[in-house]
Amino acid sequence: MQNEVLHIKNMVCDRCIKSVTNILCSLSITHKPVKLGEVTITLSLPPELKSILKQKLEEDGFELIDDKKSKLIEQIKKLLVTFLQEEIEGKKFKLSAFLGDNLHHDYSYLSNLFSSTEGKTIENYFINLKVEKIKELLVYNELSISEIAYKMGYSSSAHLSNQFKHVTGLTPSYFKTIGSAKRKSLSAI
Repeated sequence: MQNEVLHIKNMVCDRCIKSVTNILCSLSITHKPVKLGEVTITLSLPPELKSILKQKLEEDGFELIDDKKSKLIEQIKKLLVTFLQEEIEGKKFKLSAFLGDNLHHDYSYLSNLFSSTEGKTIENYFINLKVEKIKELLVYNELSISEIAYKMGYSSSAHLSNQFKHVTGLTPSYFKTIGSAKRKSLSAI
């Protein structure tokens, strides 16, 4: 048996994992547990089954990625979500070192590839992810803005507020009053 790793675009949360798992099961494709952005299948798929899988994934908003550069971009995005979670849990890493170590590429190569493909820098993409997480925390209304700033690794609530306003055009306090209407899913970033 030879395993094949399939990379899937727009798979950024636990519900995405569940959705992709359901698609694989409905097509009777034997696989290992699905991870963010990828699934390992235990047998190579015949072209016609791969085509059906691709169609089913697209119906649910996912995309099967075939070329190496696109796979690398999706791996970067997946790792940025992981980095955000690890940073939230209090671990502090340097973003460039984290990506370079995990992807075994020089950060400047990853940065240039990402920018040329996505039209924004890795840092800007990551800031957008952080802002969406901040929106989530504001909507839950369990933490003050200064507590959110600390939890998200900002040096101060003023730094968080400035970056939040730069990205959204709104202050965190105002956003807190209007709630979830302005939130995006991580896959929409």
